[in-house]
Amino acid sequence: MPLSSLPHLTRAQAPLTCEIDAVNEYGELQRVAIPAERALTVYVDKRELVTLMTLGAHPELLVLGYLRNQRLVRQVGDIESITVDWDVGAAAVKTRCGIEDIEEKTAKRVVTTGCGQGSVFGGLMDEVDQIVLSADARITQGQLYELVNTIRLKETTYKSAGSVHACALFSCGQGAPEMLLFVEDVGRHNAIDTIAGWMAMNMAPTLAPSDSGLVFYTTGRLTSEMVIKSAQMGVPIVVSRSGITQMGHQVAQAVGLCAVGRATNKRFVCYSSTQRLKLEPALAGPRPRAAASEL
Repeated sequence: MPLSSLPHLTRAQAPLTCEIDAVNEYGELQRVAIPAERALTVYVDKRELVTLMTLGAHPELLVLGYLRNQRLVRQVGDIESITVDWDVGAAAVKTRCGIEDIEEKTAKRVVTTGCGQGSVFGGLMDEVDQIVLSADARITQGQLYELVNTIRLKETTYKSAGSVHACALFSCGQGAPEMLLFVEDVGRHNAIDTIAGWMAMNMAPTLAPSDSGLVFYTTGRLTSEMVIKSAQMGVPIVVSRSGITQMGHQVAQAVGLCAVGRATNKRFVCYSSTQRLKLEPALAGPRPRAAASEL
């Protein structure tokens, strides 16, 4: 996409953590870091749309990804600019030609399981049948272990302050996984929307089968919302530190998405599209010995 057709984004900055006084288990006063959480009200062509509670690491990308994942904006070029002002806690979105039928599209709201009560407009399942993922996408067990270890070694807000979710986008070709973007936020839905915004600004609108080596990682559980958004973004493989819900599993099976959960150290469970995961059981090491109570 020509640079001239990409929206202009401000680069609003805000502290990701703050320090407060707290008392530990010994009754001692200490300074501790906690994540920042702030309200960002989104206005589209001067019409108030939604207020997002966010850490604020990449607010413009968050707004862009939110609009894309909500299917309020189909093409990134439909947006002229996104201006974030933390002094008033607002994001002003200016479109090139308006959003068609915005009243109808935003009339139905579904409250999701996202941290801080995420929400989506319209029906969650309305466009699932139209999603087509590359049939060629694969990941090896070795690449999966490297990906999980990359996350483990990452210096994060979670390590210093806790109370946040993380999401990351990896490129997994023939070699080691390459982390393209790492995002933390107070809710996993915000983090995946931010990644969707980054993809809209930096990748082609549609991914060709030969470009299918994308893997999405999240510390949060794989709900239907997370699976649908991953599939909408054209990402065929999703890895989670947590598990999967029944509806998340149903959607993953319907669209052919490989969902891997409980991924910590050398352990994992592949819930769907197992043909996308090239197993290498020897890499898992010896089986743990069963406890006496299990014999």
